Amino acid sequence: MYQYDAHDQKIVEERAAQFRGQVQRRLAGEITENEFKPLRLQNGLYMQLHAYMLRVAVPYGLLSSAQLRALAKIARDYDKGYAHFTTRQNVQYNWPELEDVPAILDLLASVQMHAIQTSGNCIRNTTSDPLAGIAADEIEDPRPYCELIRQWSTFHPEFAFLPRKFKIAVTGSATDRAAVRIHDIGVRIVENDAGERGFEVLVGGGLGRTPHIAKVVRDFLPYEHLLSYLEAILRVYNRYGRRDNKYKARIKIQVAEWGVEKFAAAVEQEWESIKDSATTLTREEIDRIKGRFVTPRLEERPNEDLDALALTSGREFARFLKNNLRPHRVSGHTAVVISTKPKGRPPGDVSDTQLDALADLADEYGFGHVVVMHDQNVMMPNVKQTDLPALYAALEKWELHTANAGRVTDQICCPGLDFCNLANARSIPIALRIAERFDDMDYLDDLGDVTIKMSGCINACGHHHVGNIGILGIDKAGVEAYQLMLGGDPGDDASLGKIVGRAFSSEEIVDAIATVLDTYATGRESAEETFLDYYRRVGMGPFKDSLYGTD
Repeated sequence: MYQYDAHDQKIVEERAAQFRGQVQRRLAGEITENEFKPLRLQNGLYMQLHAYMLRVAVPYGLLSSAQLRALAKIARDYDKGYAHFTTRQNVQYNWPELEDVPAILDLLASVQMHAIQTSGNCIRNTTSDPLAGIAADEIEDPRPYCELIRQWSTFHPEFAFLPRKFKIAVTGSATDRAAVRIHDIGVRIVENDAGERGFEVLVGGGLGRTPHIAKVVRDFLPYEHLLSYLEAILRVYNRYGRRDNKYKARIKIQVAEWGVEKFAAAVEQEWESIKDSATTLTREEIDRIKGRFVTPRLEERPNEDLDALALTSGREFARFLKNNLRPHRVSGHTAVVISTKPKGRPPGDVSDTQLDALADLADEYGFGHVVVMHDQNVMMPNVKQTDLPALYAALEKWELHTANAGRVTDQICCPGLDFCNLANARSIPIALRIAERFDDMDYLDDLGDVTIKMSGCINACGHHHVGNIGILGIDKAGVEAYQLMLGGDPGDDASLGKIVGRAFSSEEIVDAIATVLDTYATGRESAEETFLDYYRRVGMGPFKDSLYGTD
């Protein structure tokens, strides 16, 4: 975990105090809602369909046990008893009262948290690989660089009012688990032929109304120039990005309209004037940031025979070992995915008591911290393999043991029309029906890794464009309907899903998902052929025939 210094702590405390005064003036009628709106947005406070929503920043997904307990207290005292994990590794509360928000921000500040720049046209929370720091294929831990970006971008005067919101992701591994290709800027730690360490920089990714896969603007950037090069990109975007049309204001539109070569040339020209500025990084500064991270010292241990453990354990625990563990680079350890997608609960929702339990379990089994994942689950990254039976038993007690990580019911879902005033259709009821329909874990295990991602509107908060199966809620002549997309993926060979055909009604969509899955299950060449591989081999034809019939 990154530990605040005195400057960090002062910033969040002063911001909380400042917003308390702004809220008091709003409640007293001294400022109008239009005057208050930009102030609340700078503090992560949205007005949704029924109430305010507060988005809390979780930089690169890391949460300590103390922070988990604070989040539990907020859910219990100021919300309706739960918090919601998002696809940007953040936490949201859907029911805070305006007068309570200053107290919430004070509580967050007391555990080194805040809601600064979680909304508005600014640089948002920098995200990273959930396996950062433990992945065997990692060149270098990306989180210190995420922290440098956080510190550099927070309150940066030039980037407080960009044409639109701006998202950055950083990964240090050969395998892209940070989805860098669907971000405004994606950063990959790489090494050149001389063994020098630097960054590959991608620009212009994003989902929403006009989805794009990011393009490489620089194959190799020396590490010392990371911040100045990012600043050059932001300057070009700030100067030339569309401000006359919010639907064309993202950097992905600028890159697409200019072409990546023209955009890269403009960035290089801008960078020449600032590359040797005060933002130049030194190894001393990077080491200073790394020194602010408290990381567990793990001792090499003999690897357990997990296959033998599965054979001698109950069926559900064996399934948990198969589906919810991720490799760890230190022998004798593993990363444990804690699913927030049990049957009957909206994806990403965790109760106050479960948050408290996660904090206790993190202290006992996980060296005091967890990671919020991009798929709305939580990961305990440093678990001794010998502790797995005890950890599973504790998770089962708190209904956090669902063994569906990576399976069909491990779906991503935005709040949809139940909460969001931008949505066209409900998402949560469809997700619950999918979980109800596909509750045979033997069938789901046979299907293997299949991602379902659902959004209630074109803004794509549920990342439907990059789901193997994507669902988009639309308004069809005043009636909720759902477009079905296939073939999306956010990883190394990123692809955008394509619409199958006509939209389905709310009564039809779950049956349509069943048809898609059965088409794959009966048509694949072997059990090793994944859904995505099958789709890329056969195309849309077999799915269209199954869903709509042949002419």
